Amino acid sequence: MNTWTRRELFRAGGVAAVAAGAGAFGGVAVADTGPFAHGVASGDPLPGGVVLWTRVTPVADAVPGSGAGPEVRVRWEMALDEGFRNVVARGAVPTGPARDHTVKVDVTGLAPGTWYWYRFHLGGAASPAGRTRTAPAGDAPVDRLRFGVVSCSNLQAGHFSAYRHLARREDLDGVLHLGDYLYEYAPGEYQARDVVVRPHDPPIEMTTLAHYRRRHAQYKADPDLRALHARVPFVVTWDDHESANDAWSGGAQNHTEGAEGRWLDRRAAAQRAYAEWMPVRYEPGGRLYRRFTFGALAELSMLDLRTYRSRQAAHPLDPAIHDPDRTITGDAQLRWLRDGLVTSGAQWKLVGNPVMIAPVRFPSTLSTEELRALSRLTGPLTGVPYNVDQWDGYTADRRELFAALRDHGVRDTVFLTGDIHSGWAADLPYDPLTYPLNRNSVGTELVCTSVTSDNLDDILRVPPRTVSLGVEAAVRVANPHVRYLDFDSHGFSVLEVAPSRVQMDWFALADRTDPGSAARHTASFTVRAGTQRAVRTWEPLR
Repeated sequence: MNTWTRRELFRAGGVAAVAAGAGAFGGVAVADTGPFAHGVASGDPLPGGVVLWTRVTPVADAVPGSGAGPEVRVRWEMALDEGFRNVVARGAVPTGPARDHTVKVDVTGLAPGTWYWYRFHLGGAASPAGRTRTAPAGDAPVDRLRFGVVSCSNLQAGHFSAYRHLARREDLDGVLHLGDYLYEYAPGEYQARDVVVRPHDPPIEMTTLAHYRRRHAQYKADPDLRALHARVPFVVTWDDHESANDAWSGGAQNHTEGAEGRWLDRRAAAQRAYAEWMPVRYEPGGRLYRRFTFGALAELSMLDLRTYRSRQAAHPLDPAIHDPDRTITGDAQLRWLRDGLVTSGAQWKLVGNPVMIAPVRFPSTLSTEELRALSRLTGPLTGVPYNVDQWDGYTADRRELFAALRDHGVRDTVFLTGDIHSGWAADLPYDPLTYPLNRNSVGTELVCTSVTSDNLDDILRVPPRTVSLGVEAAVRVANPHVRYLDFDSHGFSVLEVAPSRVQMDWFALADRTDPGSAARHTASFTVRAGTQRAVRTWEPLR
């Protein structure tokens, strides 16, 4: 095995030493952490277990996606204290080029509702220490849960200051990442307005396994993302950009069959790299949709809405939107979701939802330019009601799910959603045409903004909170169940779940292109137990 020097660690695959004590990976500053340059992470917390993750670079040539490097054994340990004096579990696992030198350990036999510290060892080198937490016991009373909520983190469009602010909080039990953890585009194809803040590596659109591995590695080299991963466990799902834009079961908008190979091969490569590089209880060929319990207080169902969905409708007036043979979930996942919500014994039924489920009718009063800009966020509009990339394009599945919630009297269902690069709070009317006259809401939806990806003001090339204010007002008039809308902010949300209510706070970055950007609280909405309604509150979480 080679003896490591700093120059060797950062010399290949877009890694080069650029300053004392720091390096760069495709434009991302990285700390000098020896063979653990991509940090540590944990995820998928259960009452008695959690997934631990890292990636090792055992020799200089074993850069991500290279297929090079030796087989090695990586040791791991977990302790009840940060100094690792009280170690409660340890082991060793093999890794090598077949899994891009990533390491994933599903540790079991842990105590519920407990903080742990963990680290990895390769030879004489130790990784940075990470902290994680198991879920409360299944029947335990829980006074409070708090999660960071994020989505749409495009490295080319800015810095991940949102992650930095979340990592500095002391009150989080975990982070929910609702999709678009990374983006497939080449440099210059999708950035911050007209500026590539940090160019993607590799410098082409990712289509092969080597590409996806290198892109995951570049994102994991970001110091703010590494800090947040090391701080709390993540619960994740994918949307489309983890593979390709507007992905569906048989293809994607951003995939050309033939010129870019077979879609099924590309999707398999994306899913394999995701399984290798993410702290998730998922392996290729398995099932990403899954469920977590947090005592008697909450149950969280995480959805996969890309693997099984039918092809997106051609346009908003396409009658296929209402075709009962088309699906966004697939039949098995819809049954799993419906039956789980109906039979859940938890007070709060939370759903991690990659694309919006609230029906949204876009008003015809908008200008052509405004409609064109909105279509960049939502898919084709042309002034008519539906966004065909989200549940609005698959109304049969939504109606079946909403009917089950209504007919079984299910209360306290909250969908937590990403994707649309904007902040929303909405009730979920069974029949939007008669709402709000009969208040027929079957649940609520809270949508986080993008971490960095372009919003409406970016697409229109206007200052924030100018033109968008009129668009937001028009959308809310056309959709009285929409309680809150912010088309301009980049940032993160914090969700609190308590017996009496669920509350989400939205935070906006001052400047996504500034690595030291400040963040400010912009709005808070509460769903009181039993009400099925989102209501503004002026008191942020303390």
